Amino acid sequence: MFIYLSKKIAIPNNVRLQCISWNKEHGYIACGGDKGLIRILKLESQVEGNVRGLAAPSNLSMNQSLEGHNDTVQVAVWNNVYQKLTTSDEHGLIIVWMLYKGNWFEEMVNNRNRSVVRDMRWNAEGLKICIVYEDGAVIVGSVDGNRIWGKELRQQLTNVEWSPDGKILIFGLLNGELHIYDSVGNYCSVLPVYCLSGVGGAVHVAGLEWHAGVTETPDTARLAVVYDCGNCQLMRNELDSEPALINTGMAVSAARWNNNASLLAVSGKEHGGEFNMVQFYSPTGEHLRSLKVPGKELSMCSWEGGGLRIALAVDSFIYFANVRPDYRWAFFGKDSLVYAFTKRDRAGETAVLFWDVKNNDKFLKFIPNLIGIVAAGEFCCLATRNAEDPQQFVLLLCNGIGTPVEARYIDVEPLFLAMTSSLVVAASKSRFYVWNLKKSKLYGKESAASDTRDRAFHIDGEERSDGSTRDPVCAVAASDSTLLVARESGVLARYTVPSVQPKLRYRLNNRPFSIRINCDSTRISVIDISGFLSIFNLEGRTVVDGVETPGELLQFERKDVWDMRWASDNPELLAFTEKTKMYVFRGLEPEEPILSSGYICGFSDLRIRSAMLDEIMENPENPGVDNILDFEIKSLRDTRVLLEKVGIKDALEFIESNPHPRLWKLLAEAALNELNLEIAELAFVKCQDYMGIQFCRKLDHLRDEQMKRAEVYAYFARFEDAEREFLAMDRRDLAVELRRKLGDWFRVVQLLQSGTDGGNDAELALAWNSIGEYYADRQKWGNSVTYYQQGHNQERLAESLYAMEDYRGLEKLVDQLNENDRKLEQIGGMLEVVGLCDPAVSAYLKGGKVKEAIDCCVRLNSWHQAVELARSYQFKDIDSLLSKYANSLLASNKRLDAIELYRKANNHLSAAKLLFEIGNEEAKRKSKPVRIKKIFVLAALLVENHLCAVRNTARYKQKRETGMVSETTAALQGLLDEDVQMSGSVGGDHKLIDNAWRGAEAFHYYVLSQRQFHNGLMESAMKSAMALQDYEDILDPADIYSLIALTAASNKSFGISSRAFTKLETLESIPTEARVQYEELALSIFGKQKAQDANRSREVECYECGSLLPDYLGQCPGCGAQFPRCIVSGRPIFEHQFWMCSNCKHRAHEHDIARVSNCPLCHNTV
Repeated sequence: MFIYLSKKIAIPNNVRLQCISWNKEHGYIACGGDKGLIRILKLESQVEGNVRGLAAPSNLSMNQSLEGHNDTVQVAVWNNVYQKLTTSDEHGLIIVWMLYKGNWFEEMVNNRNRSVVRDMRWNAEGLKICIVYEDGAVIVGSVDGNRIWGKELRQQLTNVEWSPDGKILIFGLLNGELHIYDSVGNYCSVLPVYCLSGVGGAVHVAGLEWHAGVTETPDTARLAVVYDCGNCQLMRNELDSEPALINTGMAVSAARWNNNASLLAVSGKEHGGEFNMVQFYSPTGEHLRSLKVPGKELSMCSWEGGGLRIALAVDSFIYFANVRPDYRWAFFGKDSLVYAFTKRDRAGETAVLFWDVKNNDKFLKFIPNLIGIVAAGEFCCLATRNAEDPQQFVLLLCNGIGTPVEARYIDVEPLFLAMTSSLVVAASKSRFYVWNLKKSKLYGKESAASDTRDRAFHIDGEERSDGSTRDPVCAVAASDSTLLVARESGVLARYTVPSVQPKLRYRLNNRPFSIRINCDSTRISVIDISGFLSIFNLEGRTVVDGVETPGELLQFERKDVWDMRWASDNPELLAFTEKTKMYVFRGLEPEEPILSSGYICGFSDLRIRSAMLDEIMENPENPGVDNILDFEIKSLRDTRVLLEKVGIKDALEFIESNPHPRLWKLLAEAALNELNLEIAELAFVKCQDYMGIQFCRKLDHLRDEQMKRAEVYAYFARFEDAEREFLAMDRRDLAVELRRKLGDWFRVVQLLQSGTDGGNDAELALAWNSIGEYYADRQKWGNSVTYYQQGHNQERLAESLYAMEDYRGLEKLVDQLNENDRKLEQIGGMLEVVGLCDPAVSAYLKGGKVKEAIDCCVRLNSWHQAVELARSYQFKDIDSLLSKYANSLLASNKRLDAIELYRKANNHLSAAKLLFEIGNEEAKRKSKPVRIKKIFVLAALLVENHLCAVRNTARYKQKRETGMVSETTAALQGLLDEDVQMSGSVGGDHKLIDNAWRGAEAFHYYVLSQRQFHNGLMESAMKSAMALQDYEDILDPADIYSLIALTAASNKSFGISSRAFTKLETLESIPTEARVQYEELALSIFGKQKAQDANRSREVECYECGSLLPDYLGQCPGCGAQFPRCIVSGRPIFEHQFWMCSNCKHRAHEHDIARVSNCPLCHNTV
């Protein structure tokens, strides 16, 4: 940052000032002093053209003297929120002033008449004011004048300050102590003071400032405690135990934070000195600048709301000083400006805006722990601190839209940055790091770790054990061939790049603050810490006392300089800003200055581009293009005047004496306008413009003067004039060709349609399609569709419809296209991507792409349609596709998806196999029996569907061969085909088909028995359980015989129960412990009951052999005849008349099935 005095206002009658306060919101300045002086001032800037900001002349728009105080006014504070001014004089009179119709009037008056007011402060919200009196009285009042609370502290008070949240009050005591109270007046603690360690004698608090606004970083110091002896401490909060300690070396009169707490201004007078001083410090306590102020006594200072000016009350004068902040910004490429700012809602991050000033495109990024920005060429480099490792830093290379291109992690703190198109330099106080961009990924290369051109160097050559140096680095600069590192002693080290080898060491007279190198690396400009600008010749020699030293300090010096830039195309041209004026020097000769407060972005082609960063930072997220200003230097302006008012010959003489490519270019343009081809060609030769020379020769071959003029207009981009000339010559074709080259297809259409023939169809189609491309590039698909239709560009029309998601339009386009058109396959792919199977298949088939249509069905799981297509077009690879897809699903353990796939593809047997596997696994895990039954039923139904498909195939085959078919013949042929299929397959398939319903039957009777048991039907439960003996391969035998034993015992059939217990005790699968438990249970039961059936079962006659057998047996013991079981009751069926399910072919007693509406096994409707 840099600061300089800019304005001085005298108070009438030499009345001495005691206080000054600047309203942060509306710009009013209140100053108070002797004899009851209260004066309100306001400075207004007059913007004229490019002169704005601090450079604009400012005049007093208000200068009002307020009457009300008769004694010396000591305190004046603003309520920035409610626009009120509160003042107090040495006898305790307090007046609140308000603005009404452009003038200030008294609103409230209060006089305690007991003591003197020492300080007053409004809280951040402007709702409360705290007033402290010298005798220890404290009064807190509201903005409407009501008293909230009062307290007598019995201490002599000097200062008061609110915390930013308004919950804490800090009081300064006469003895220098600081006491903390809460917002209602309760004592909390004493604020520890570290800066007075070792200080003796009486000290008083000269400044107590707690910043309440937005800060650049969230964890920065914002509480400043300053003592009149010059010692101060900067704290993050009232509990900070490690504040930054400062010794200003002054007798301090006041201290104030700027608008974002990035600068602390401490005013006073040097110890034992004659000058008033204002010292500026960072929140970390680093001394940044000093400002000498004339006068006897500097009593108070106050910042402007934007932080760009500070007002100083000195004797009977108000001095204004302008501050030029060190914004973090850079300009690169042709039109890219990048700058950093803070946002209240993004704590811990810095907003970085990349702005294309030509197209007004903005790209906002958020970077944590940003340190600095530097740029060159087409890229910028952001230096940040690594959030995970505070000792590590990152150099982030970004392009013009903020996209990171490459990064480097370094251990050198990047306090000073420099950059060229081929390298980035980052330096700390003792080391510097050189990043060779030509060895990076940016140029398609990767530097080796051992490459010495991409590593850190110590400034002293050999690094000390603690890594420090006695002569720290204070500035760096770089060009394509030279690297300069400046140190605080004035030593300037020069290195060659990219090898980074020491070359020379120079000696400067002062400590450099900023260094710039000219375009050929022969001279440098140096701004020192005091703002003095000097020019140093690197190639010269200086002889002192007969000793020759490298470098020569030229006889050139300017003061109060804060920005500078060498021309990129002329080593003699230097532009710099001195206070609010921009100067251009050619060598050591100055040109007429220009009023400007902008930061210089670039200097080339005799033009200086500057950015009004002060205005940009007022609304950083929406910068205005008018804040980028271009200035022409005097030689360019003079040349324009000569060409416009004198003539080409005189301008030629002036340019020959002041040669520059930009001036020759200007002369060539003027000569072409006058069709003076000889001078135009000479000027193009001087500026080495080969294309311009060729253009002159082209014009020389033209005979028509009107044609020449039209070509000149086109050359200077005056296309409207060129078109007008072509049309006046009746050369509409040339006008069309001109607009076609420019890509102005809208005008091409107008020109073609305005002709007598209405335009050539091919040319009109090209124009319509080009307009469609224009809208498509901007993703305005609706407009592009319209023009593609007019241009009959069906391929691009399809792409636009797809981008619009107008799939119905794509279907209509399919109908319009001819068969086998190659665009049909493209449209089919578009429809397939969005899952529209039928339209996609139609497009593929119309385009003759049968395989693609089948693949589409497979990918979209439309297997039935895929099979139909394969059959219709005799495509034989569908089975392999099914198999591949199913295998992929099984490999991903998606068996249910595979089952659904097989089912939709009518491959019922494969689906049934998978379901049987799942059912068996669930049975082993002993899941819920009902769930397992459902799985087996579904598998069995799929087997039935498979058998039905076989029979239908046989029927279709016979009908195709003989033309007629009978049910008996079809059934017989189906059985034969089924046997043929089974004989050609593995034995497992035959067994699976034969026993399709066994799993379902087992779990059906298992569930049925338990339901009957719980319903109290013990006999029925036992008979259903007896059926489970045939399913030991499916159910756990232990579960079967446990259920039989339980139901039989409950039915008092102890003989059956005893046999079940015997079976349980002999099962090998039962652990020993369980077997012992079964034995103990059986002993407890049959110790009380005989192993005989108390309820004898009814005996029935076997219809095969005629022997009698119990009605619960499902097989005759004599002949082995099998009896079907009723799926409703679980009892065997011995009658010849029964009901049979048409779906699963299982049977039931007629009187039992009459009670239900669905088959209990397969749930088919009865």
